[in-house]
Amino acid sequence: MNKVVWGALGLGVLAALGGGAWLLSLPPAPAATVPAPIAQAETAAMIAALKPKRPRPLIAIVGVNEGTEVTDYLMPYGILKRADIADVVALATKPGPMTLYPTLKIEPEATIADFDARHSGGADYVIVPAMVRDDDPGIMAWLKSQADKGAIIVSVCAGAKVVASAGLLDGKRATTHWYYLKELRGKHPSITYVANRRMVIDNGVATTTGITASMPMMLTLIEAIAGRAKAESVAQGLGLADWDARHDSAAFTFTRPFALTAISNTLAFWNREELGLELTEGMDEVSLALVTDAWSRTYHSQAYTYAASPEARESRNGLRILPDRITTRWPAERQLTTFTDVPPALALDQNLAGIASRYDKPTADFVAMQLEYPQPKSRN
Repeated sequence: MNKVVWGALGLGVLAALGGGAWLLSLPPAPAATVPAPIAQAETAAMIAALKPKRPRPLIAIVGVNEGTEVTDYLMPYGILKRADIADVVALATKPGPMTLYPTLKIEPEATIADFDARHSGGADYVIVPAMVRDDDPGIMAWLKSQADKGAIIVSVCAGAKVVASAGLLDGKRATTHWYYLKELRGKHPSITYVANRRMVIDNGVATTTGITASMPMMLTLIEAIAGRAKAESVAQGLGLADWDARHDSAAFTFTRPFALTAISNTLAFWNREELGLELTEGMDEVSLALVTDAWSRTYHSQAYTYAASPEARESRNGLRILPDRITTRWPAERQLTTFTDVPPALALDQNLAGIASRYDKPTADFVAMQLEYPQPKSRN
């Protein structure tokens, strides 16, 4: 989700007349429940609906240069590249760097025009992250074209709003990030919302809940392409013992602690930190995205990458990432790490614990809620 949305929200709420009454009207905690297991028949149907049209599929991950959500874009790329069961291409609408939000900048591998020239038959799958605008004309036309050629469209998080704006969710079952659900249903009333599912697939279009749902979604896609054993191997490398579509939708909602944290952290302007992460060759895309995304959502801090020179560094799987700052030094007390010795899912857990230690637990919970991340019970 866009950090600016939360900041504006906090200031707007504080300034609103009767703000105290509004805060008191919010629930003190989400009405969390234990999600019911997913029936085997439902999982089998999901896998069948995702089957590719060729043995080694072609997967395009697309975003707009002006702003695409960092984890929505990099996590699918990193997971699918790890699996090596498809040809994966990172695309942008036009030449030049792509700004990711709330952090990082990359050099996409090709434009959508380049892709069309090389692959006239289209992709097998198109991954659609959240973007700074839902109605980019180039994106909408291209998505429609890819769908017409038989591509399965997979939206991540608020990428559902982009897919819906292209008309590809009309009359379909779907989900999205909890914060944007009301907006999505209001603008596209023919969509049938499916609660308590991290991913929903209907007639060639898959949608997911918030940002971290791209992890189980990509594993499900890998299973559909290459089988359960391959998906389990990739999941182990990510630090996941299991995955499926179950989700406790009631656990993710606008609560009083969430609103108070947004307001208090936004107003604490004297307590802002610039945190640095040295950009080096071979960094894991998934860990890099999760760590910098999480620390850039605290409203106490912003994560920046830095390097000694302005040249892009290649990630683990060859994506070129540009440093935010050109320097050889960053204060040790404000250094970040991607925890290269642990799997990405555990790196996120460790960074949420670090956020709780550096700031407070409400801030860590605030970040996890934005990521729509079901935190391990042991830390709650």
